[in-house]
Amino acid sequence: MDVIRTDVAIIGGGLGACAAALAAARMGLRVVLTEETRWLGGQLTNQAVPPDEHPWIEEHGANRSYRALRDGIRQYYRRNVPLSAAAKALPTLNPGNGWVSRLCHDPRIAVAVLHEMIAPYRLNGSLFELRLHRPISAWTHGDRVTGVVVRGRESGRDVLLEADYFIDATPHGELLALAGVEHVLGQESRGETGEPHAAEAADPRAQQAITVCFAMEHLPGEDHTIDKPRQYDFWRAYEPQSWPGRLLDWTTVRPETLEPLRRGLFAADDGHPWWTFRRILDKDIFEPGFARSDVTIVNWPQNDYWLGPVCGVDAAEAARNEDAARQLSLSLLYWLQTEAPRPDGGVGYRGLRLRADVVGGTADGLAPAPYIRESRRIRAEFTVLEQHIAYPLRPDGPAIFDDSVGIGCYRIDLHPRVGGAGYLDLGCWPFQIPLGALIPVRMENLLPGGKNLGTTHITNGAFRVHPVEWSVGEAAGLLATFCLERRVLPREVHARKSLREELQTLLLRNGVELAWPKVSPL
Repeated sequence: MDVIRTDVAIIGGGLGACAAALAAARMGLRVVLTEETRWLGGQLTNQAVPPDEHPWIEEHGANRSYRALRDGIRQYYRRNVPLSAAAKALPTLNPGNGWVSRLCHDPRIAVAVLHEMIAPYRLNGSLFELRLHRPISAWTHGDRVTGVVVRGRESGRDVLLEADYFIDATPHGELLALAGVEHVLGQESRGETGEPHAAEAADPRAQQAITVCFAMEHLPGEDHTIDKPRQYDFWRAYEPQSWPGRLLDWTTVRPETLEPLRRGLFAADDGHPWWTFRRILDKDIFEPGFARSDVTIVNWPQNDYWLGPVCGVDAAEAARNEDAARQLSLSLLYWLQTEAPRPDGGVGYRGLRLRADVVGGTADGLAPAPYIRESRRIRAEFTVLEQHIAYPLRPDGPAIFDDSVGIGCYRIDLHPRVGGAGYLDLGCWPFQIPLGALIPVRMENLLPGGKNLGTTHITNGAFRVHPVEWSVGEAAGLLATFCLERRVLPREVHARKSLREELQTLLLRNGVELAWPKVSPL
């Protein structure tokens, strides 16, 4: 077995992992970054989800390094793609003009920009990547992680990573389970958290839906119909509880009110058709002839999968559920191509073409990894509750944390859960990320690097999005650096005001925003 010794080992290559790696390497630490797939970037890249962000993202409410990522994506388009003169001049260029995000873009561009951002640290040897490696075991001694073994998915070879600090930035919080870190999965009970919208009973299987996203274009007059998926008949007939009809239909549910909403491919009752929802290429903003069609990402209610979890279950069940989720997405595409009602009275859009190249050329044409909305979460020194950030419970503003290590904002947006619970959509204040939510109750040298910090099933719905995950990762990377330099433990930093203030000075110096200049509920 090969052995690599480093200062910080980051397990998982999502957005939080990239932010943590950049932060630690920038401060002079040696960093090893692992990733199970070929692409770094997690939900932004291998899960193919354009950024979910708050409405003030262009002015404030994000770390300097996250802004560098967003600016880098725009500059990549300006340098390398034939935009129209008007589009190229737009400071807030949105390559897809999707209405869900101010920066709907091709995931391959995000991969390229992330590689540009980490390139200097790869070149000087301070950052070493192990892609196509997944964690299989962890070694611990007392309250410390001493090593993590990752296995090459192609080579089959094992590598032991020894480090002073480990950051779990995996999509499911795999390292928490491997290292025996106290954690929560699924929903807590109302008796445990006191949250008004928590369930009566805890249930680790009650996790948010996963979604296997895919990219497609529309070429009228052509026929790109895929083979009929093997589970199509099941999904074509499936009628979920608390749903207005069949899942594969134009009528879905409005998350805020749970009322039926009819939204078609190119037209909708609310003026927001699915085609432009997560569109990542708007051909009209490029030079004439550059693209034959727009390209859109399909991450809709109709391909949310909640019939079983993929986290915290045995490998066989997880594989079955991910396969079923992939079958659901293929079935949605096949329905769109063959049976979806059109405004002209016909059915099907056979010109819809699956763009496997956009997501890395996978065998089935879908994103290489499912979009994971919910992870294992550490039992933390401090847990963020609905009572801290939900607008209906705090009409005068959010809780203020004097140990803030970052900020974020998103509605408390929970998708349907395994077990039958439907949407939960609550107004939310712009919030701070407390240091206490990054400190496990026992383990001394493991930190969360994404959605696995100390939130609840409810508040995870606001913390799970792209800029917040980045902020959590950057805070973890800088916290590890601070602790190594000062020879203190994260728990000591949390407990001592003077150390907290020193850490916050370091964060501010590195462009981390710790407070909102103004707050309005979202």
